[in-house]
Amino acid sequence: YACVSNQSSVDDAAYVVDNCDAKLLISSNALAETAVQVAQRSRRDLQCLMLDGVCPGFKSYDSLLAIEKAVPTMGRRRGPSMLYSSGTTGRPKGVRVPLSDDPPEVPPPRLAMLRHHFRFAFDSVLIHPGPFYHAAPGRHMMSLQRLGGTYIGFQQFDAEQVLATIQKYRATHAVFVPTMMIRMLKLPAEVRACYDISSLRCLVHLAAPCPIPAKEQIIEWFGPIVEELYGGTEAIGHTFINSAEWLAHKGSVGRPTAGCQIRVVDESGNEVSPLQTGLIYMRNGRTFEYHKDPAKTRGAFMEGGWGTYGDVGHVDNDGYLYLTDRQSHMIISGGVNVYPQEAENVLYMHPAIADVAVIGVPHEEFGEEVKAVVQPKDPVTNAKQLEADIIAWCRARLSPIKCPRSVDFVTELPRNEAGKLVKRLVKERYWQGRASRIV
Repeated sequence: YACVSNQSSVDDAAYVVDNCDAKLLISSNALAETAVQVAQRSRRDLQCLMLDGVCPGFKSYDSLLAIEKAVPTMGRRRGPSMLYSSGTTGRPKGVRVPLSDDPPEVPPPRLAMLRHHFRFAFDSVLIHPGPFYHAAPGRHMMSLQRLGGTYIGFQQFDAEQVLATIQKYRATHAVFVPTMMIRMLKLPAEVRACYDISSLRCLVHLAAPCPIPAKEQIIEWFGPIVEELYGGTEAIGHTFINSAEWLAHKGSVGRPTAGCQIRVVDESGNEVSPLQTGLIYMRNGRTFEYHKDPAKTRGAFMEGGWGTYGDVGHVDNDGYLYLTDRQSHMIISGGVNVYPQEAENVLYMHPAIADVAVIGVPHEEFGEEVKAVVQPKDPVTNAKQLEADIIAWCRARLSPIKCPRSVDFVTELPRNEAGKLVKRLVKERYWQGRASRIV
C-alpha cells in the first residue's frame, strides 16, 4: 500500500497513484473532491472505494465490507508499505521493499524493536502530532494498535495543545521532531508550568538531530525519559540512545540496534577511522528499491549490502553515531565543505528566531555563500540590527566559515506536515535561472 498526503494537490496525488501502479484507490468522503479528480486524471484502471459515503465513480467501502464473510480468506499476505519520500529535494520516490509471505497476524520485526526500546504496551497512550502517511507516525500507530494501545493524532501541531493533551489523556508516550520540541521550549515559562506532564513514561524524538542546548533543556523539563531514534523510510538500519547515554555523548544519535552495522566512508568509498566525517552506510539485512528509479537505487547501495540514507557524520571511539547533515544540503564555499545543520542548531536557540534555514546561495568568487533565512519570532523593527546580532550570535559559537554572511527574513519557512524543512523551496528564489548542482 502507498499513502497519499491529505494536503496533496490533485497533481501530486495523481502522480503517486500512477507512479505506484495502483489498482485500488481508497478515500474518505471528507476528501471526495480531490479523490474524484485524482481518479478521473489517473491513467490507471482503478477500483475506487470510499469510506463514510459515496460519490460518482466510487463504491461504498462500508457496504462492500458488510457483505464479506467474517472468516479470513486463505493465503493472505501481511504486505508492506511503499511509502513515498517526503520530497524535500524534488518529486517523491516510492520506497519499495520485497513482499514477505507472512500473514497479517504475524507482526513485522519493528514491533519487537519498539516494545524493547520504548516499552510500548497494551496500556500505552501515545500522542504523535505527525501525519499518519509518514513512516514513523503510521508505523508507530499500527504497532501500538496491534498491542491494544491508544494513539492520539492531531490535525496540526500546536505546542500548548500538545501539553494540554498529555494532561487530559494522561499520555504515557509522545513522539516529536526537534522543531516541535523547540517550539514547546519557547512557550512562556508560566504556560509550560500550567500542565501536568508527569504521566509520560517515554518521550521519543526523531527525523533530525536536536540542537544540544535544546535537548539539554528538554531532558531537564521532562526528566530522563527522552529517547532518540535515527532511521528512515528505507529501514536499512536504526540507532537508539537514551537520556543517560546522550548526556555522556551529547549530540549523538546513538548506537545501532542488534543486527545492524554502521560504516562511514570517504568520497572514494573507503571506510574512515572513528571521529572522521564521511557518508554513513548501514546494513541490517533489509533491501529496498526506489520505485522506477534504478539509478537512484544503485546510488543508495555499495557492495556488501550496505545502504545509505544520504546522511553525513562520524562514529566516536565508543561506537556512537553523530550526524553532520544531509549530503544534498552541503554547501561548497571556496572549496570548503560546509554542513548547514551546525549553524542551524546554533541559530535555533537565538531568542528572536522562530525557525531558520541555512543554505548556500550563489557567489561569483566562492561559488556559494552561506546565508540564513530566518522566520522571526516577532515582527522585525530593525532588520539590519537583527541581522548583525544573528551573525554575531553564530560567530561566537562556531568558526566564521560555518556562519551565515547574510540573513534574510521571511514570514514563514516551508515545512512539510512531518515538520521537515523543504530546503528545495527555500533555495529556489536564490538559484532561479542557474544550472545549480546543489538540489
